[in-house]
Amino acid sequence: MTATDSPAAQVSARAGILDELQWRGAIAQSTDLDELREALAEGPITLYCGFDPTAPSLHFGNLVQLVVLRRFQQAGHKVLCLVGGSTGQIGDPKPTSERLLKTREQTAHNVARIKELVGPFLDFEGTTGVDHPAVLVDNLDWFGPLSALDFLRDVGKHFRVNQMVKKEAIARRLESQEGISYTEFSYQLLQAYDYLELHRTYGCVLQTGGSDQWGNITAGVDLVHRVEGVSVHALSTPLLTDSSGTKYGKSEGNAIWLSADMTSPYAFYQYFLNVEDASVGTLLRFFTDRSREEIEELDRLTAEEPFRRAAQKALAADIVTLVHGEAARESVIAASEALFGRGDVTALDAQTLRDATVELPGGEVAAGATVTDALVASGLVDSRNAARRAVGDGAVSLNGRKVTDAELPLTSEDFLHGVAAIIRRGKKNLAAVRPASP
Repeated sequence: MTATDSPAAQVSARAGILDELQWRGAIAQSTDLDELREALAEGPITLYCGFDPTAPSLHFGNLVQLVVLRRFQQAGHKVLCLVGGSTGQIGDPKPTSERLLKTREQTAHNVARIKELVGPFLDFEGTTGVDHPAVLVDNLDWFGPLSALDFLRDVGKHFRVNQMVKKEAIARRLESQEGISYTEFSYQLLQAYDYLELHRTYGCVLQTGGSDQWGNITAGVDLVHRVEGVSVHALSTPLLTDSSGTKYGKSEGNAIWLSADMTSPYAFYQYFLNVEDASVGTLLRFFTDRSREEIEELDRLTAEEPFRRAAQKALAADIVTLVHGEAARESVIAASEALFGRGDVTALDAQTLRDATVELPGGEVAAGATVTDALVASGLVDSRNAARRAVGDGAVSLNGRKVTDAELPLTSEDFLHGVAAIIRRGKKNLAAVRPASP
């Protein structure tokens, strides 16, 4: 929504954000949706979500929250994006074990990285015509000057331990042999105080977060009510999982990061391109700005023509554009077409080629080695005779060109950008042969 919209349109957009989020499957829990809807209709509200810098990048789970903040801002509301320069030094308790504490220097480095990463998702300058630019805040600004004695007197007195221990992660830790340190036990107080501080300073009346944060979020709601005597709101998003119950954003135990140097745009694209049919509609609703009609049409195509993977292609393209921009989207689609379609692999830039081939099988051969050598080194065949047969059958190509001579030598130019030569046997067997070190 922009400031040029009519007053009626602005009211409709502000109040309609809840219906939009519900249709998109983005609401798991709330304190009181009817009261929140009334507050949204009365005028722009201020809301926040926090991100702890426990790693040098945000990840897929954080993207869920950034998309929610983005939708609220586009609907005309005031968004605060909190980076936990203080809470990141503590860490929200895990159900299984104590966190390894980051140093102050590590936390400061991660804070700086995360401040850069949130830029593409929210408008902090008002350049897109939103009603209210987003504001970036760091809770180190208020926790840094606060003494432990003042915190215990002014905040700690409002919490009851018998209620705090009911939180699932804390309860599980208390039942374990390891137990839980007072440091992590106190995290709930810190997050609650963030809400109080933002309410006092910015008039913040809504906190959003994942459903696994519900206990911490409602602790903030309670603290604001106890100290200020007013009611504020909370909203949580569901945990997104596939049909087997596995969290999205996990790939063989590795997080899907939003930073391009930790998960490349190509790997990011391929991850969503391979989402199962049963879940792609859910992810389209949650992460894209496509209309109800567009998504329902993609649902139909998934049901009737699943082999086209139209919904997956739309999801992967949209989500890469959101996270990495249009240029990255064009590059990764070109790379995917070049490797698995009819595109030209020689037209790829060096970084895209490197990202696209990093997980392909392969081996090393020196310039001057033959196609037979490359086929064997890459593991596409198990013997030199098998390599010659494959070439004789017309089943082998090098950088997209069919090979007719099994003894054809590879030149240095065949190693594209000095990265790899792409060799294919049949339609689906692909490898990246890299130049051997001298």
